Amino acid sequence: MTSLPEDPTRLIVDDDRDSAVQRLQEAYAEGHISHEEMDERLGRVLTARTGSELVTALGSLPAQKPATTSTIGAAGGRIKRRGAWRVPRILKVHSAFGRVQLDLSRAVIEDPVIDIELQLGTGRARITVPRDAIVEVEGLTTVWKDALYKPPRRSGPGGPTIRISGTMGFGRLKIRHARRANR
Repeated sequence: MTSLPEDPTRLIVDDDRDSAVQRLQEAYAEGHISHEEMDERLGRVLTARTGSELVTALGSLPAQKPATTSTIGAAGGRIKRRGAWRVPRILKVHSAFGRVQLDLSRAVIEDPVIDIELQLGTGRARITVPRDAIVEVEGLTTVWKDALYKPPRRSGPGGPTIRISGTMGFGRLKIRHARRANR
């Protein structure tokens, strides 16, 4: 993610605007601003032309936490995470051959949005998300088989957003929601 422009007089670019929109969405998800306030600020961000207009639209928001990133990699074999493990804001998973199993149903998720970037050659991957999670797979490219994901009929409020991106080679990704809510 691009940071906001340092020169307040400089005309902004799409990356600046995208960063500001994401910052507003995170502030709303964390409960720092109301829905009405987010709408009003979003309108100002979308019509902003300079860096100073973006800064004004984002004023009074709490300082942004730096994103934590972790990478899990294996040339072959199995990558498995389950139980009460701490999920970083950005998780990169690289595997040339083998299976990947990520169970987030009992994991400690501190951020409202989690980005999981998969770079998998062959082998299957299975991701279990919390029951109330919102899953986005638009950023995932599959070479051989499409990802299997069936959103739940009802989703409870307040769950994290899990964004899955990257590339799946010869294998299949299955995403499912946990049967029971995390306790």
